[in-house]
Amino acid sequence: MSGKPKLHYFNGRGRMEPIRWLLAAAGVEFEESYLEKKEDLTKLQKDGSLLFQQVPMVEIDGMKLVQTRAIANYIATKYNLYGKDLKERALIDMYVEGMFDLNELLMSYGFQPADKKEQHFANMVDKATNRYFPVFEKVLKEHGKDFLVGNQLSRADVQLLEIILMAEECKPDILAKFPLLQSFKARISNIPTIKKFLQPGSQRKPPIREEDVPKVMKIFY
Repeated sequence: MSGKPKLHYFNGRGRMEPIRWLLAAAGVEFEESYLEKKEDLTKLQKDGSLLFQQVPMVEIDGMKLVQTRAIANYIATKYNLYGKDLKERALIDMYVEGMFDLNELLMSYGFQPADKKEQHFANMVDKATNRYFPVFEKVLKEHGKDFLVGNQLSRADVQLLEIILMAEECKPDILAKFPLLQSFKARISNIPTIKKFLQPGSQRKPPIREEDVPKVMKIFY
């Protein structure tokens, strides 16, 4: 064991990407073991590594953690990305839960069949610009600080930046009406650990390509 967290998932974003982001923001080096075919998943299931028979799974501190939110909570707590007290943690949880809803829409866009893509895209843009981004614009305005919660980087900031960048891949001008989110994006992108993760050659994954969708589906279904 190298002591580095080891991430078990397919070589793509999916539900592991927020975990990669958190580790990178915390400046933690990690290793990845990719599922290439159905048998790789079956092997993990058979050897008892997956409590609920599902990935993402992260080996960290002698544990095999599953469930995205549980993994993210552990990493955020361990690396001081979870606020300074119970109230800050409640705010962070509340914001992140909202982000997970939008993240699901963004993440599943690449997996939509051709005849559903347009409708999914319209729904995604509508939710981002009318439901979620206005909330975070308002939070930044009312809080009046560089970060969403307290006055230090938390998992809420890291995951909001991830979602903003995913949304911009779909629609580059999506932040046009949100000046505070634009400056938030610039500010958080410049934090050294995050800046490094945004460079080419990092472990950040690109959007899924259409030709890769069948391969991923074969692993899981």
